[in-house]
Amino acid sequence: MTATAAPASRPIAIPAPILQALDLADASWRPILEAGLQAVARANPDYLPALAQDDYVPTENRMFAAFAQPLDKVRYVLVGEGPYPRAASATGVSFMDGAVGDLWSDTGLSKPVNRATSLRNFMKMLLVAGGQLQPDATSGEALAPIAQAARADGSIQTLAQLQDNLVQEGFLLLNAALVFRKHVKPVIDARAWLPFLQRVLAALAAQPQVPTLVLWGKIAEQLQKLPETAAFPQAVAEHPYNLSFIGHPGMQALFGPMALLRAR
Repeated sequence: MTATAAPASRPIAIPAPILQALDLADASWRPILEAGLQAVARANPDYLPALAQDDYVPTENRMFAAFAQPLDKVRYVLVGEGPYPRAASATGVSFMDGAVGDLWSDTGLSKPVNRATSLRNFMKMLLVAGGQLQPDATSGEALAPIAQAARADGSIQTLAQLQDNLVQEGFLLLNAALVFRKHVKPVIDARAWLPFLQRVLAALAAQPQVPTLVLWGKIAEQLQKLPETAAFPQAVAEHPYNLSFIGHPGMQALFGPMALLRAR
């Protein structure tokens, strides 16, 4: 039986574990995120109560951790598909793998970076954009001298520094699906969160400077169906777990000038 959506005029009780996760968001986002949760509840009244009782990542109330970036600081909205499917890796911040510390090793990228396929290819894309790697030669042999130099010069050394650089550039690092559950296809969770993201995009579209919307992967591209996305400049690419992402000219043009691998 299909659930009947609740009347828009009556607030719906949001499960306490979901509301608690809002504490990691900046105060500027709180009313917007609460309105987004109400929109999810109206569209699918059973979704949030079931989610609150389920096993999902990110853990530790980090579902809305990306919104620590204040609303008025957002210059880019980067949307991936969903959290990494591991509790240690899923941080609530798109593409930032919590299991990664150091970025470099003596032989190239660190082992944790190489295990995080999307992050690994993003790093390689940045190196290609910066002229340090050739698009047709991104193997460990080519990376070794770059890594050795990076450990000695002014390059960042940790994933936390990379995330800080992205935040300083004004990135809001979101996922189309805010959770990952082993027994639920990511596209299904992403569909449930569309009303939430619609409220987020409406708030961003109303800002004096409308951010650039960066969409990675087919699930993230579903946001283009929302009328709010028409207000945004957009940059679209395949998901970074595809090797072709490394040579994507649009992504190189966007990220290259930012020099994200340099310490600030």
